[in-house]
Amino acid sequence: MVLAQFMRVKQLFLQPAVWLLLAVLSPPALADDLWPSEPTIAAKSWALLDVDSSQVLFSKNADEHLPPASLTKLMTLYLVFESLKKKQIQMDDQLPVSKKAWKIGGSTMFLEPRMTPRVDDLIHGVATFSGNDSCIVLAEYLSGSEEAFAERMNAKAKELGMQDSHFLNATGWPATGHYSSAHDMALLGAALWRDFPEQYRIFEEREYTFDGRTQPNRNRLLWIMPEATGLKTGHTQEAGYCLVGAAKQGKTRLVSAVFGTTSDTARAGQSKALLGYGLRQFETVRPSTRQLRRKVEVFHGKDDHVYLEPSRTVWTIIPKGMEKKLSFRLSYDSPVSAPIKKGQAIGVIEAVLQMGERKKILDRISMVAVREVKEASWFGRQWDELRLWWQKKDMDGNE
Repeated sequence: MVLAQFMRVKQLFLQPAVWLLLAVLSPPALADDLWPSEPTIAAKSWALLDVDSSQVLFSKNADEHLPPASLTKLMTLYLVFESLKKKQIQMDDQLPVSKKAWKIGGSTMFLEPRMTPRVDDLIHGVATFSGNDSCIVLAEYLSGSEEAFAERMNAKAKELGMQDSHFLNATGWPATGHYSSAHDMALLGAALWRDFPEQYRIFEEREYTFDGRTQPNRNRLLWIMPEATGLKTGHTQEAGYCLVGAAKQGKTRLVSAVFGTTSDTARAGQSKALLGYGLRQFETVRPSTRQLRRKVEVFHGKDDHVYLEPSRTVWTIIPKGMEKKLSFRLSYDSPVSAPIKKGQAIGVIEAVLQMGERKKILDRISMVAVREVKEASWFGRQWDELRLWWQKKDMDGNE
């Protein structure tokens, strides 16, 4: 009887309909058992980036050269914030308004040549109003002309690793040869958040009043997503509706960039979907010093070892619940020989997510010597040569 029941259950599970039902009821598996599946986003080009690790979580056509429209103004603000940090300008500085700034069309803060707006007002004008006139006033004050300021923009883009961007103006006004990409704009948004945490708060501003006029922030994401912290919208007929969005949950900070959506509502909705998916699926972790510090053997030196540490602060973003699957593995050219300078690069440590035989390398960080190791005496060097000979002999024997 037991055997007969077993055969009936076996026949049942061989039915295709049952397997289909089980597939529908089962929770979605991680792609390659390691990474969440890619979300579906209705945009021409898009990217989702972790702020602290700069790791791209998902993307589509993210390196395609596209008109960035007013997303350009994020680079204008980066250079303004940098000038403030270097004390080259002050918030209370009053700037002249040129005829070029006065006559520019599109979004403005209604500046006129008779006015002398403060730097503080102009920054609000760029971030909240998306003012073309405020961009030109700032660009001319910082570099003498908008053209010279564009050269600074391109130099900074290169420095930030924005390989698919070229700027011709400070506003995003349509021009042949003025372009960026979703990946580059996500990188820029993340850099603003990391490098200027105090000034970054302006991107959460919902409205601002200048010269008796109150204008709302065009970024609808601030109204529809509680975790949202910015950043900037853009729109032209050629570019479509674009948005660099940002959101935070716990320690996790994400920046998204969507290019070429169909409407103001769509760019906010798609950005919310992308950022929300990222916050649900991932968490950012900062490994302890103990996890990253390594001790390696040194030859021909007055010390027989040296400690290595990462060349930069290490943050890693991983799928939620997989922290125990994360490990850090050091690789370096052996043997390591003295002399060694403090801060000298020696090898690379990889952040590896592994489950069974499958693994995903999340990051590679250069490792540097914590201290100096001076060269040993002639006798000490000869002794180490003998040590190396014996090690090689043992390895050959093991083989």
